[in-house]
Amino acid sequence: GVGAGAADAPPPPEERAETALARSLQSIARSDLLVVVMSFVFAFLIGSVLIVIADEEVRTTLGYFFARPSDALTAIWQSVTHAYGAMFRGAVFDGPGFSRVAEDVREAGGSGTYVLFPALAAGLRPLTETLTVATPLIIAAAGMAVSFRAGLFNIGGTGQLIVGAMAAGYVGFAFQLPVVLHLLVALLSGVLAGGVWGGIAGFLKARFGANEVISTIMLNWIATYLLFFALKTTAFTGANQSQPTSPSVGENATLPLLLGGGFRLHAGLFLAAGAAVLLWWLMSRSTLGFHFRAVGSNPRAARVAGISPARTAFLVLAVAGALVGLAGAVHVLGTERRLTEGVAGNIGFDAITVALLGRSGPVGIVLAGLLFAALSTGGRFMETNQGVPLDLVQVIQVLVVLFIAAPPLVR
Repeated sequence: GVGAGAADAPPPPEERAETALARSLQSIARSDLLVVVMSFVFAFLIGSVLIVIADEEVRTTLGYFFARPSDALTAIWQSVTHAYGAMFRGAVFDGPGFSRVAEDVREAGGSGTYVLFPALAAGLRPLTETLTVATPLIIAAAGMAVSFRAGLFNIGGTGQLIVGAMAAGYVGFAFQLPVVLHLLVALLSGVLAGGVWGGIAGFLKARFGANEVISTIMLNWIATYLLFFALKTTAFTGANQSQPTSPSVGENATLPLLLGGGFRLHAGLFLAAGAAVLLWWLMSRSTLGFHFRAVGSNPRAARVAGISPARTAFLVLAVAGALVGLAGAVHVLGTERRLTEGVAGNIGFDAITVALLGRSGPVGIVLAGLLFAALSTGGRFMETNQGVPLDLVQVIQVLVVLFIAAPPLVR
């Protein structure tokens, strides 16, 4: 009896604490958050090495490293910190710009809020640009996340974004409608066009079993050359056919600016937040989202449960295309204000990276979209201010994706 009672006794507090600590450390080591954070740490460390290699002054000091190592270490530190400092300044907050404007206003006789507001406007301008760049990226990544969580690898973001931008842009400059109605019709046109374009790949998948990777890539090129063709027609260029650009979108169809004419940040930011909320509701609270996740997890079990994988594949790609089409509409109605051959930029492919980085979750996508936008805007400022090639940003982005694709290596 005594032996049994001793065996059933709880362990001492010290052992319980050690066990809880071990479980916590194991949970952290296996978590996606650690993988994401360490992926960026490793990517920026490798980026630092590339910055050092590209700096001529650092290479010079390394030539006599053993004679005066302090010169090389100082040059390396200054090269890396100045480069990443310039990236932060171009993406989040421009401290020197804030101080310069504040000093100019004080010299002109201003004080109090007359100094603070103009200085804040100058200092926070990079942040507004980052939010502007992140807006269509987050919406498009939400569309990509729908397909990824349903087990379909949608590579057609560029094509879906282009047709969404074309439909919204055409409605924006070709029709004259009342203020609110015009904007809503233009946005809805982009959503429908993107949904149809994604639905084509979904139909091919459902009806013929066509691989969605191949079909969406082909649809990207079809949409790209369709845009090139459209911009050479009278319907899309109007009287000015010498340049492949469309007329500007009418004022009634543009997304309103949030901070006035001096900034590009527009109301599409609220649509980006709404897309993240919609992704959460669709995949976590709706019956349709449950069907998407069920097919993505186990198509055979879903079929036994009465869920058609073919029908679900069509709906998944149509919904994903609709969200990406909305991103194209927001981009052309809020930022670009007209159609050009490069209207899509890299948003379609960057959205794939953002969705993967954010683990196809709404919060992760928002954070990843902001981070990638900051790398883009900060990288341009870093290039002009410090002479560091913009290609470094792309290297960092690619390294992040590679590290996330190999979580055991990162851990």
